Amino acid sequence: MKKDLGQEAIYDARGLGVPRMLLLGLQHLFAMFGATVLVPILVSSYGLPLSIQTTLLFAGLGTLLFHLCTKFKVPAFLGSSFAFLGGFEAVSQLNVGKFADMTGEEKLPYALGGIVVAGLLYLVLALLFKLVGAKKVMRFFPPIVTGPIIILIGLNLSGTAVTNASTCWWLALVAIAIIIVANIWGKGMIKIIPILLGVVVSYIVALIFGQVDFTAMHEAKLVGLQHFVIAKFDITSILVMAPIAIAAMMEHIGDVSAISSTTGKNFIEDPGLHRTLLGDGLATAVAGMFGGPANTTYGENTGVLALSKVYDPRVIRLAALYAIILSFSPKFDALVNSIPAAIVGGVSFVLYGMISAVGVRNVVENRVDLTKSRNLIIAAVIFVSGLGFSSVGGITFTVGSADITLTGLAIAALAGVVLNAILPGNDYEFGASVAGDKSADLGSY
Repeated sequence: MKKDLGQEAIYDARGLGVPRMLLLGLQHLFAMFGATVLVPILVSSYGLPLSIQTTLLFAGLGTLLFHLCTKFKVPAFLGSSFAFLGGFEAVSQLNVGKFADMTGEEKLPYALGGIVVAGLLYLVLALLFKLVGAKKVMRFFPPIVTGPIIILIGLNLSGTAVTNASTCWWLALVAIAIIIVANIWGKGMIKIIPILLGVVVSYIVALIFGQVDFTAMHEAKLVGLQHFVIAKFDITSILVMAPIAIAAMMEHIGDVSAISSTTGKNFIEDPGLHRTLLGDGLATAVAGMFGGPANTTYGENTGVLALSKVYDPRVIRLAALYAIILSFSPKFDALVNSIPAAIVGGVSFVLYGMISAVGVRNVVENRVDLTKSRNLIIAAVIFVSGLGFSSVGGITFTVGSADITLTGLAIAALAGVVLNAILPGNDYEFGASVAGDKSADLGSY
């Protein structure tokens, strides 16, 4: 017997019939699509040529790998993580040691190497969660550390948003307006995909006014293989990317908490955070090794779960297969890359600000007491380290024959973790606030 969508929770979508399952999978593809392809577009604007085809391939493969690691129980889609945008931008700005004479194309493999190591850190955290429990581990990463770090990720990227938007301010403002209208006044699916709508509608406006160059799309083949880039490893790029795993880990935990709350199943307990972190970490490490960005569980798709009330992971796996199929089209890649820089800038205005706002929300919803001196000191040192050292290019020192550069974000993350560990009065208890656990979700708008 066929069930009605949106009326009652559906944990096995096979009862809906194949056509409706295929459509539900397509809906999840639309939900993740705008944000997932936006990451390689933004990274390419920093001068690092990250491939959209490769990104889509590893979003699909990473999602399937995640489902395998979580015993096919968790209805999550893994798309591109915004948390690492600041790291990509920092690597693109490196101009010391071996990086001094490199092009963006030559720097990209080293940024990817940092992504691989960040993914492997997830595996270490997964092991710690399994051995000692989440509460003991999370005491080292309370909101007074993760919140300011997330705020810094957005603030450090703000200059790029202005640079891109300044190429055509009116078009950037169109993109901003569409995102705001869809997010504030949109209903149902419209409210879940404001980024995608902002890009698509403003792109149509750009077409009308002759702002789009189709040269590359005409030259591209309809079907072709992805562009793979093999990761390279350097201590400087690793130290740029690896600390961002702190923010990404909170994003992951926030998403798993949100999915659990939405579906009415406690995925933190079964299959467990150690398994979800394992799946996310492996997906990120594999993507980074072959030319894709870091992956993360997506809040947009959690919104689709809430909208449809279909909680069957099989539907998510259909969306993963769609993403893999799309990844085999260079012409589609070229179409997405034809988006004018001004539209990217307009979307970035909202996106980067939202990343910082998520950091503020993380602090507020976890009720961090900023009247306590220890918390003020930690936040102060993180902010000044992140912004101050970024303005001077970080700190460069030599170990043996290798030049090592610590970026502002890396210094801020390390300083925050160390200060939190040594200063007395850490009263954070992970799991005490459901809203707090969900408040670090960088993928939800």
